[in-house]
Formats: sequence, structure tokens, C-alpha cells
Amino acid sequence: MDGVSAKKRPQAVLFLCGQNSIRSPMAAAITKHYFGKSIYAASAGVRKGEADPFVTAVMDEIGIDLSKHRPATVEEREDDEGLNFDLAISLSPQAHHRALELTRKLPIEVEYWPTPDPTIAEGSREQKLEAYRNVRDELVRKIKQHFDPKA
Repeated sequence: MDGVSAKKRPQAVLFLCGQNSIRSPMAAAITKHYFGKSIYAASAGVRKGEADPFVTAVMDEIGIDLSKHRPATVEEREDDEGLNFDLAISLSPQAHHRALELTRKLPIEVEYWPTPDPTIAEGSREQKLEAYRNVRDELVRKIKQHFDPKA
């Protein structure tokens, strides 16, 4: 992935996942953390999930507070603020299908970044947290590489 080297960096990015409780809120928060107001980032889910305390814990570890995140669907996001995004990045197969549907009515680019679901991890609390950290760290790497190829 050559990131934005071949094209202009988007002004607004929508991250999509299944329930807007783990991957997409992490990605939006990471983008906001590293790029501030230079890229507007939001997240949504195909379905509405529940806030995940493991997400809050692993994001706190890197200084990002997600304790106030409330999962929202694509439809809720559209009703609240509209879908004025240049780019939709889907993080799960289900979300990718939904993102492609958006292209029927919006001039939006779509990218698919397959990202594992950390909720399938088994074992101790620490082993589960490690699965969430792996997802977080991979999103940090991809986001930095994609939106700032010099990073």
C-alpha cells in the first residue's frame, strides 16, 4: 500500500466495522490522535454494538480516551451529521459490503483493511488484552503509513 503518496490525503474518513465497538472506534480515535484536525475521522458500524471495556483499557495505555464512545450505525451517523466523507475504510467483510453500498449514492472512495476481531481470543484477561493490543498496534501502523507515508 503506497498510502497517500499517489493521491491527495482525504479530508474526512469514515471507519466501518461490524458493531462500531472495537476496530472502527479505535481507528477513528488513532487518526484523530495522530492527525488532529487535519483529517476529520469518524466511525460507524453495520449494526449497533455495546461499548467494550477492553478497548477503553488498551487505548488508555497509549493515552487515548475512548471511555465516552457510544457505538452508532451508519444510518445513525448519516442522521446525525450526514455522510460527507472522501474515504470509507472498512475493517471487516460485513462492513466492506456496507461501505460499497455507500458508493451507490455518495462520491466516496472505499478501501478494505481486513482487521482481526479480538473478541474471538480465548484465555486469561491478559491474553485477551494482548489480542486487543495487537489490533490497536496494527491500526496505528496502517494509519500512520497510509496518511503520512514519511512517518
